[in-house]
Amino acid sequence: MISDKVRVRFAPSPTGYLHVGGLRTALYNYLYAKKNNGVFVLRIEDTDQNRKVEGAVENLIKTLNWAGLRYDEGPVTGGEHGPYVQSERLDIYKEHADRLVKEGKAYYCFCSKERLELLRKEQEEKKLQPVYDKHCLKLSKQEIQEKINDGFPYVIRLNIRPNENVVVKDIIRGIVEFSTSTVDDQVLLKSDGFPTYHLANVIDDHYMKITHVIRGEEWLPSTPKHVLLYNYFGWEVPSFAHLPLLLNPDRSKLSKRQGDVAVESYAEKGYLKEALVNFVALLGWNAGDDREFYYLNELVDAFSLERVNKAGAVFDIQKLDWLNAEHLRKLDDATLAGMLKEELAAGELKDLIPGDETLLKIVSCMRERISFIKEIPVNAPYLFRKPDSYEEKGLQKGWKAETPAHLNEILPKYEALENPVKDDYERVLRETAESLGIGAGKLIHPLRLAVSGVSGGPGLFDIFDVIGQKEVVERIKTAVEKIRI
Repeated sequence: MISDKVRVRFAPSPTGYLHVGGLRTALYNYLYAKKNNGVFVLRIEDTDQNRKVEGAVENLIKTLNWAGLRYDEGPVTGGEHGPYVQSERLDIYKEHADRLVKEGKAYYCFCSKERLELLRKEQEEKKLQPVYDKHCLKLSKQEIQEKINDGFPYVIRLNIRPNENVVVKDIIRGIVEFSTSTVDDQVLLKSDGFPTYHLANVIDDHYMKITHVIRGEEWLPSTPKHVLLYNYFGWEVPSFAHLPLLLNPDRSKLSKRQGDVAVESYAEKGYLKEALVNFVALLGWNAGDDREFYYLNELVDAFSLERVNKAGAVFDIQKLDWLNAEHLRKLDDATLAGMLKEELAAGELKDLIPGDETLLKIVSCMRERISFIKEIPVNAPYLFRKPDSYEEKGLQKGWKAETPAHLNEILPKYEALENPVKDDYERVLRETAESLGIGAGKLIHPLRLAVSGVSGGPGLFDIFDVIGQKEVVERIKTAVEKIRI
């Protein structure tokens, strides 16, 4: 019997990285479980041993934890319905496959790869859907036993009765009907003793008491096989919800050929987990309003499968960048300063990391100018070291023949300040501009070039406050000496 409590599962294969589509599937399962006070299960589907990648399971768990999607039952965590790794459940699958054979709902197939390939080509030439022709279903019990005794390799196939309708009630897509005449006699147990996805999936979902199967649209064509298996075993069928495809901007299926699809890649690039989870949640779902900014706990409150769209969702990297900037700006200065410190320690400025107070000043003046923390050292290296050149466009616009004289006028006043703050630098500048009879801009622009080397960036007096009085004076002197126009 299916559990009275909502139980969902995320069941990836350990074939490498976690795809962003996999993250969305995991997220929707997680949100549905938490919204309904249910259980989120992680199951590792490693029955295809040829595709298994060493360390993939550990990486997968690490990535889910990074995203904040902590499962209630699964590998490492455990639970009363384990094991949660399919390769540790082979006896269960063999027992159930044998049961189906005894009941005439499945059969042994001894066909060689060569025969199956020939059959497929013949069907394609006749423009028929490639399906197995039930050749081995006609074998007598004696013939079957002789082949088994002689060591012939075999698989076990599902015996699908033709000309029947399978009706699937999908939460997202409504009623979907399939004719069994178009459904292949799917292999359930392979010759190596491992089950296929279809058999293991149904058996595990039953014994793990999964109430809702929430998975990608690509599994919809397999659903009639799964429903038939539930029926053949006499088990209750769970509710299904098939999520829309993720698409590239050109509407093709999202793939690594057109960009990064690994969650780990986005983490390495500096995307915040909060932003990526927020973005992925909106790939196919909305709460029925214009809201786009969510934290994970807010997604739990707002989520419903009924609001998931049928149409494919376009992966818009610009929207992800925007969300990353929005989430970044919601973080306090102390958090941003800690992130900046880590970023600097891993880069070429690792020997120039300023003190904590200065880091706080840097993130305070840069937070509205960045989408990623890594942009601070890239866009404003002058906050950490002297400029080694001066922007040509800025020189042409802001550095005039009289500029050195103006800067030499303000230099001793800056040198004379005692423990200056931002307001002191600004006061001196405006007083000097007034005494010289010039606009403040005639000092602001060249001073910005002198201390930063560029004509844009945070406020001039914020830069002064970050680099400090001594550095301000030295950089102005250097610029007056070096710049010749």
